[in-house]
Amino acid sequence: VQLQASGGGLVQAGGSLRLSCAASGRFFSSYTMSWFCQAPGKEREFVGGITWSGGSTNYADFVKGRFTISRDNARNTLYLQMNSLKPEDTAVYYCARGLRYLATWGTDDYAYWGQGTLVTVSS
Repeated sequence: VQLQASGGGLVQAGGSLRLSCAASGRFFSSYTMSWFCQAPGKEREFVGGITWSGGSTNYADFVKGRFTISRDNARNTLYLQMNSLKPEDTAVYYCARGLRYLATWGTDDYAYWGQGTLVTVSS
């Protein structure tokens, strides 16, 4: 399984970005997928996740109402739409594959990770 994240960049506060994560391998549609972020000097933390069918999502409090996670199982691709970005959203964002047919959001349940894409929000 390989996960390739893209779409990061430099944006001004209040702006938007859309991250993508292309997954190789079989059974993408069977797994919970999530985005995590890691800011300099901080631990990696959960941003948002989506169940295998896309029927349920979960978000960290600090992104609720601003970020939207989605997936296209026909294209084996995960997305993160980021709106109303703040300087404190600056971090490397990682996509990750969780468990099969189980919705869990802790980092310990994610065995496969993308390489990360850097999002920088200027004030």
